[in-house]
Amino acid sequence: MGGEATLVETTDEEREGMRTVRLRVPARAEYVALARLALSGLADILTLPDELLADLKLALTEAVSNSVRHAYAGGAGFVSIAYELTGDALAVEVVDDGKGFDPERPPPLEGEELTEGGLGISIIRTIADEFELHSRPGVRGSRLRFVKRLRQPV
Repeated sequence: MGGEATLVETTDEEREGMRTVRLRVPARAEYVALARLALSGLADILTLPDELLADLKLALTEAVSNSVRHAYAGGAGFVSIAYELTGDALAVEVVDDGKGFDPERPPPLEGEELTEGGLGISIIRTIADEFELHSRPGVRGSRLRFVKRLRQPV
């Protein structure tokens, strides 16, 4: 793939009833803003309420930041973000090829508080209607996916 960041849109024919936008960025902090901008663009199409967009941006920021901070020791790697839009939900998937971790292991404690890394996953779980996290220590790569329903079931 050319360049530092790549944006690919999947056509409706490739995924019937779903539109997917994929973004692949270097695992560097300055690219978290690009991931947020892509989400803002989708939100304009959907006319999401400001509060919901703010929650989704927070969850996305936490997910991408975790990959940027923890996946690659020297920062040399990429993070792939997929935004999957259906009629009633937005799914966001963040994938890296960095070092894996144990998602079942509780975050380390510092004094009375959780460290920064332990809060991100909790924030995403609170915002999302569905949450998946796949990673294993000693195995390369992590995949985090969350879904937010855009319309409440009747």
